[in-house]
Amino acid sequence: MILQNRNCILFCMIIARKIKTLVQQRLKSYPAVALIGPRQSGKTTLARSLSTDYFDLEQEPEQLRLDVQWPSLIKTKRLIVLDEAQSWPELFPRLRGAIDMERQRLGRFLLLGSVSPALMKHVSESLAGRLSLVELTPLTLTELPDIPMTELWLRGGFPDGGVLTSDRYPQWQKDYLDLMTQRDLPSWGLSAKPQVMQRLLRMLAAVHGQLWNASQIGQSLGLSYHTVNTYVHFLEGTFLIRKLQPWFANVKKRLVRSPKCYWRDTGILHSLLGVQDYETLLNQPWVGASWEGFVIGQILDTLNMTGWPVDPWFFRTADGAEIDLMFRYKNKLWAIEVKLTSNPSLQDFDSLNRAADLVGADKRVLVSQTTQSAVGKMQISCSLQELLEMFVKPE
Repeated sequence: MILQNRNCILFCMIIARKIKTLVQQRLKSYPAVALIGPRQSGKTTLARSLSTDYFDLEQEPEQLRLDVQWPSLIKTKRLIVLDEAQSWPELFPRLRGAIDMERQRLGRFLLLGSVSPALMKHVSESLAGRLSLVELTPLTLTELPDIPMTELWLRGGFPDGGVLTSDRYPQWQKDYLDLMTQRDLPSWGLSAKPQVMQRLLRMLAAVHGQLWNASQIGQSLGLSYHTVNTYVHFLEGTFLIRKLQPWFANVKKRLVRSPKCYWRDTGILHSLLGVQDYETLLNQPWVGASWEGFVIGQILDTLNMTGWPVDPWFFRTADGAEIDLMFRYKNKLWAIEVKLTSNPSLQDFDSLNRAADLVGADKRVLVSQTTQSAVGKMQISCSLQELLEMFVKPE
């Protein structure tokens, strides 16, 4: 296997992660910050740039070292980094006690975790109100100004996954999923057999960008829809899968009420579907769904990175009116339509406007691969890069 953390360290030192500023700001306001995100996304590297007091709690010797040093550590003025904190549940009551003894002390603990709080009852039960959550995603387009967008779309944003060294893709992604199904998911409480999970992952790749139907997936796997939903819930909690919920508006139309399911990293998606190069990607019948998921992911990850995470939705009526992505951002409702074309048409905008009128959207954005942007007060037609720059540039 080629998963090598030392290379991630090298690449992340070269690439300044923009979310670092947000982490530092939160440490000035909270006793503890939890930096969460998928494995191998760069959490450890970022944390070690903030403190040398580091404990890897997946390792039993490190748990013992922390146990022995705990009385002196909680008195220190230095930031303590606790990596893979979910691996040692007894840590959380200790953290709660230490924080409650001196609630006014800020910036004491930086917790790193590869699962979301939805899978970490210890956090929700012990540290509610005592820490701030920050999500670190794989690399985004705004962090890679010298990398062609097509490379990021094809290989995904994991620092070790090929976007920086192309020879690693797609073997790195295959090894990554092997470790997830054989080691990580079982250790986090998912009892599924690795072979079943591998089949589920391939099926999820086949339905990327489609309406979620757990019963259909379950029939193919010989599982109940309850079991399938449980498995996918774990995949959401480990930042592999995103379910985009439908927008329920008070309109005189029959609305689609099932969520849509996306892989969060297109490199992993493409490796599951056997795509090795960009030319092959463009010739796939599902390339539009891949592009749509990539654009949605880049927008949401960039907003999260700037400290403006949003609740995303999509909108679709039974008679075909549709908006690929909606969210509220700075008191405005945004409606975004994604097209895989370099020459969007007036009909594309007409379709977006008809759907946007139904929900009362303040901003209507058509994202494509155009090189000729048009920016108005309400309507925008632009490339993905230009849209992301609108979100990250200072006002």
